[in-house]
Amino acid sequence: MKTHKTSVPVQQTAPNDDLIFALDIGTRSVIGIVAEKTETEDSRIIDTERQEHKTRSMLDGQIHDVPQVAEIISAVKNRLEERTGPLRKVSVAAAGRALYTMTAEAQMEVDGIISPEQQKQLDFIAVQTAQKKLAASNIVKDTSLYYCVGYSTVYYMLDDTKIKSLIGQRGRIASASVIATFLPRQVVDSMQSALATAGLEMQALTLEPIAAISVLIPTTMRHLNLALVDIGAGTSDVAITKDGSVIAYGMVPMAGDEITEAISKYYLLDFNVAEDVKRKLAEDTAQEITFCDILGSEYTLPKEEIVSAVINNITELAQAIANQILTLNTAAPQAVMLVGGGSLTPHLAQEVAKKLDMPVPRVAVRMPDKVDGIINIPDTLKAPDAVTPLGILKTASIQTLSLISMYINEKEYNMFNFKELTIADILLNAGVNLHKYNGKPGLGIMISINEKAKILSGTMGTLAKLKLNGKTASLSDIAPEKSHITIECGTDGTVPTVKLCDVTEQTAALNLYVNGELTTVKQFYLINGLPCHDKNTILKDKDALTVPDSFTVADALACAGYNIKNSIYNYTLNGLQKTCESSPQIKLNGQDAYLSDAIHENDEIDFVEPARIALKKLLKDMSVAADITVLFDDKPCVVHTSASSAISVNGNSASAEYLLNDGDDIVCTSSGGQSRAMIGDVLLAADFTPPKPDSRVTFQILKNNSPAEFTTVVNEHDSIKIVLTPMYSDDSPQKKEENTAK
Repeated sequence: MKTHKTSVPVQQTAPNDDLIFALDIGTRSVIGIVAEKTETEDSRIIDTERQEHKTRSMLDGQIHDVPQVAEIISAVKNRLEERTGPLRKVSVAAAGRALYTMTAEAQMEVDGIISPEQQKQLDFIAVQTAQKKLAASNIVKDTSLYYCVGYSTVYYMLDDTKIKSLIGQRGRIASASVIATFLPRQVVDSMQSALATAGLEMQALTLEPIAAISVLIPTTMRHLNLALVDIGAGTSDVAITKDGSVIAYGMVPMAGDEITEAISKYYLLDFNVAEDVKRKLAEDTAQEITFCDILGSEYTLPKEEIVSAVINNITELAQAIANQILTLNTAAPQAVMLVGGGSLTPHLAQEVAKKLDMPVPRVAVRMPDKVDGIINIPDTLKAPDAVTPLGILKTASIQTLSLISMYINEKEYNMFNFKELTIADILLNAGVNLHKYNGKPGLGIMISINEKAKILSGTMGTLAKLKLNGKTASLSDIAPEKSHITIECGTDGTVPTVKLCDVTEQTAALNLYVNGELTTVKQFYLINGLPCHDKNTILKDKDALTVPDSFTVADALACAGYNIKNSIYNYTLNGLQKTCESSPQIKLNGQDAYLSDAIHENDEIDFVEPARIALKKLLKDMSVAADITVLFDDKPCVVHTSASSAISVNGNSASAEYLLNDGDDIVCTSSGGQSRAMIGDVLLAADFTPPKPDSRVTFQILKNNSPAEFTTVVNEHDSIKIVLTPMYSDDSPQKKEENTAK
């Protein structure tokens, strides 16, 4: 493990809060700087310490092994404390793959000369606006999982005039536009955990490119379109300046480790050996490098041969950096500054220039030889990878985002202190959606009235109640650090209670006569097809309500208590399922009528309920004995048919006059002959006695006025007559008259 230090022995037992402790927790190494403020407000470096990680405990700028990283941080802290005294608070910078930026504006009314505190407050309001903007953008699923880790002010406006700084100015309306940068809380929380394990408290947090740009591109240079690329081990952070401000931040998830891994794979080297080879490629002291692979073989190779083996990987890294610059800037900038340990990779600057189609001299590796506001920079920090720690030191007292603790329903949340935080700000930072705690509206119901849908809303739920440290509060209340915020859930709304009378109007009754009885037809309704007369009936969801606009025969009969439905009989005939139906007989004011006919005052309705059905009506197509009615000598005569058939109902013998019941099981058997009656049957039914043979009378049978025989078949309503004619002798007076006439 390599260490570097600048020693200024100091003996102290209590933490000196006047000291500034800046810590750069990089993927390959940890660099600590301790400084103090001078009378001119410059930061004088007292001591510095650098140590490399023992293992790959960090990847792509994110801590993966908290105990290992905490061990290195503790080692750096302990060595510094031996020479500067106890250290308690530290300023750090963050990097990570999932970086999001959001531009936002804020304005405030000012009165008198604008102070530095007012300008900083305006910045923080703009950052809070950026947080809300991110939450509403749906870019990330859950903004509670992201921290704002830094911001840059793009510009200030004072009464519609763009201005570099508001401090010392006078005006009415001041506004600020900022770029706020957000990283996953996991990145920040793991860093905070490592610091806490090392006995340190995070005093301020910034973003690595913000720190780097403060060192190399002061405000006097930001009118130029410049790109600063901090190439570390795991990530390459990009910042763009233009028109006097920082306009964009970005991150490339590739850096020096890609080159180290390429060397490791090509030559079969341990990662740490490959890292040592990569660093020696940047040194000018030797033209050859000696190393051993994992099999124990030793190699001594020219630098250019090793570079040639990984030139494609160097080109890929250059392309990724160029692509990010073009994405953020839309075109090649005027110049590109490369910093960080990875910037020393051979040919990288030239490849970046080539990918951006820029002159090679316009892409250069920068060393922090001199930094405005920092004095006594030791030689160990005059290197590309010291830009970020020097930037952390410089920004530590300029724009600090310090973590504070808040409690929501007794659950602790860490968040950055943007000066005065309201309860609304705290809930936003914690990702708590207050709407989820509000009572839900009661479910409405939908009914239909004469087939027209009507929605009846439920009652609204009550809002959630807030308490701040035990007292009733509102979203706009300011919450001090370590406040306890309690959210009491609102009550849900209720489903509406709707009576029939709430959605209908009463109409007048109607008086008329049914089968001679006075009947009053009152207003009624149909709910789901069933009559309802109770106006206080509670309606349910999806009820179908029918409100008649006039009264009908059916309404009157229902009020009179008659069964107006057809009688339907389901029966079985010789094993076959059958259905038959009997309808009522209706007359309205003496005329045949239908149930749907409209009725009026004093109308008269005659109603005969459906008649029972006799078996003979069902069995007319079968050979079944049955009674028929004929006219015998112009008088009705009932004749029983003579076919040999048998009928049983539900296992019992029955006649053709049997009246059907629902569910009857009918069995009808026949001899095969047709069911019929003959004139002889009619004579027997009429109890007709033929004349005696010696009565001297001729006997003639007429069927429907035509001659017939005893065996002639008769049918329903046939007319049968018997004609008797007297017979005479030759010497009788009647016979003599007939002969004389001849």
